[in-house]
Amino acid sequence: MRQIVIIVHDIRSCHNVGSLFRTAEGMGVAKVYLTGYTPYPIVPDDQRLPHIANKLTKQISKTALGAEEHIEWEYTEDISKLIEQLKSQSFVVAGLEQSSGSIKLPDYKTPDKLALVLGREVEGIDPHIQKACDVLVEIPMFGKKESFNVVQAAAIALYHCRFC
Repeated sequence: MRQIVIIVHDIRSCHNVGSLFRTAEGMGVAKVYLTGYTPYPIVPDDQRLPHIANKLTKQISKTALGAEEHIEWEYTEDISKLIEQLKSQSFVVAGLEQSSGSIKLPDYKTPDKLALVLGREVEGIDPHIQKACDVLVEIPMFGKKESFNVVQAAAIALYHCRFC
């Protein structure tokens, strides 16, 4: 079975983070990495103010429905170091992003070890992070809208990467 991890970078919405936990758990993702300013549940020796950590945890849990307790996850602020680390472990790092050089998701052959990068809700993945990725993949759009919500996009991409 493929080993898939996701990197959730600079996602602002706690509800999106919770939904990503739930989606990742359901799709058999090995680990969720939360990076940048992405909110995260309480951790041992949490350095955040207790009322803030508790508030964020409660909001994440509302949509995760306990998935955050059943999947391995980690918070790290520096995505660049994380990408280097995953590449050294033979992961192919794929950014889910629309770009002139991206591969359409139906044409993407998923490697045995994949790290899927998910970017900001509106702006997507920063250009410098795109450059650090081994490949960019995009979901073809057929309607008038140009993109999906980050959780919908992650679900579509994870389903493809799990089974294709």
